[in-house]
Amino acid sequence: MKAWQFTTVGKPLTRNDIPEPEGGTGEIVIDVKAVGLCHSDVGFLDGTLTSLLPFRPITLGHEIAGVVASTGPGARRFAVGDRVAVPAAIEGPGTSSNGGFQPKVAVRENLAIPLPDGIAWDQAAAATDAGLTSYHAMIVQGAVTAGTKVGVIGFGGLGSLGAQIALAVGAEVFVVEKNEKVHVFARELGVTDVAADMAAFADKKLDVIVDFAGFGTTTNAAVEAVRRDGRVVLVGLGVGEGTINLQALTLNQVMLIGSQAGTPEDCQAVLQLIADGKVTSRITHIGFDQIGDGIGKLERGEVIGRLVVLYD
Repeated sequence: MKAWQFTTVGKPLTRNDIPEPEGGTGEIVIDVKAVGLCHSDVGFLDGTLTSLLPFRPITLGHEIAGVVASTGPGARRFAVGDRVAVPAAIEGPGTSSNGGFQPKVAVRENLAIPLPDGIAWDQAAAATDAGLTSYHAMIVQGAVTAGTKVGVIGFGGLGSLGAQIALAVGAEVFVVEKNEKVHVFARELGVTDVAADMAAFADKKLDVIVDFAGFGTTTNAAVEAVRRDGRVVLVGLGVGEGTINLQALTLNQVMLIGSQAGTPEDCQAVLQLIADGKVTSRITHIGFDQIGDGIGKLERGEVIGRLVVLYD
């Protein structure tokens, strides 16, 4: 079968012929129905995240949803024909083993979760990374509940999901996004207000601000704008280092919290919100042959929402 594989830092993905996988002990083999493209894939190619990959060439693609095609020895949690999703994890496919940029993938069965009926493949794939990451940031690290006044910085694939998750639990949402082309989309979702700069909401006494951009200046703006005893959750890593107004952080007793990925339970919670019609990823479909070009578009910042490959 064909697979899009990482070989060397600084070079694009290579399309190679590889054998179809067989399920080892405790593994299932999944017929991939949808796989998402992620900025982490760009990080593997440019060297930022390459240290996470245990071997090369390796097939990337860590946002996987599909159907169980076979089960290996000792694998008993799933049966052939079951719909499953694979929450993104460092120890999972696309990072520690061959991932979903190939039609079939072998996965440790303990890493997969059941996929409820009625959820489209593309939405399920996006939920495995962008969805669980946004949920973990909002609900777990941000402690957002009904009535919370939430600021969302960055309204890309993660930020738009985070806003929807906050709205789904009854929070009041204020969005900060420099790209005014997506302001209409934010308002259509039902957020209270949208602006290009956090300064516009400095008087709102926001309880929580989640920074999905992470450009240093954005995190500092959140620290300066959040209410006293509020919390700022940092998800995005637009830059590796930033400068924070320590006076504002200290005198206002601001809690600055990092948030990275999430848990299978977070993914299941997002899938339920999708099933209930409360959360939807904004998705652009591409074909298998376009994966290489899709990674390039991500690198150049040309993608709004999520890119998802649908397999025939």
